[in-house]
Amino acid sequence: MNFDLSFFLCALGLAFVLEGLPYFLWAEKMPSILAMLSRQSPSGLRRMGSLALLAGLVLVFLGRSL
Repeated sequence: MNFDLSFFLCALGLAFVLEGLPYFLWAEKMPSILAMLSRQSPSGLRRMGSLALLAGLVLVFLGRSL
C-alpha cells in the first residue's frame, strides 16, 4: 500500500474546511453552542463522537467504493 501524500493533504484540508465552516457561518451562535456542549455528560459526548466517527467511516467507504 502506497502513501499518497497529495490525497492525504486534500483530505486533511477538507477536514479543516468542514471544521471551520460552522465557526464562519454561525460565529455569533458558537459560544452558546459550545456552552451547551460543555454541559453534556461525557457519555453523551462519547455517543455523539462515536456517531460522527461511524458516519465518517461510512462516507469514506462509500467514497472509496464508487
